[in-house]
Amino acid sequence: MMTAEQMIAAQKANMETLFGLTEKAFAGVEKMVELNMAAAKAAIAETQTQAHAVMNVKDVQELMALQAGYLQPLSEKAAAFSRHVYEIASTTGKEFGEAVEAKAAEAQHSVFGLVDSVSKNAPAGSESAVAMMKSAMTASQTAIESVQKAVKQATEAAEANMQALATSSVATATAKPASRKR
Repeated sequence: MMTAEQMIAAQKANMETLFGLTEKAFAGVEKMVELNMAAAKAAIAETQTQAHAVMNVKDVQELMALQAGYLQPLSEKAAAFSRHVYEIASTTGKEFGEAVEAKAAEAQHSVFGLVDSVSKNAPAGSESAVAMMKSAMTASQTAIESVQKAVKQATEAAEANMQALATSSVATATAKPASRKR
């Protein structure tokens, strides 16, 4: 059985974990707000510059060249913005995952401690039931570790695919368009 001190300590640890996760969530939101504000400021400044340039255009060819020069960097900036959003989201998600894994390991350790305590105080003749319980706990721990490993591998594969996609879209966006014949 858990003592009152152990229960209080567990509640304190849970509260610390909750506050830690809350801080991480707010840090992620703060990074997203900062990124969006920087993007908005840059967009306003670029729009102002573009508007002034359009006002000074003398003919249609100059306007078309100006527009082409304006649109080319937009795809690069959109790809960079997407990469930043992905980095913020994946970092925040990774921190949450690590916290959940740590809490799960802690809970598992507590359960194993409880099983050991129960087995020490078990009545005579219940050794096979205790052994079966320990075996089930070990099997469940092995299954959980396998699932965690599979999730980690899937996450790493998804991140690699995202990086490859970002790299290829930047390469595509920065490639010079073929000139059209008239």
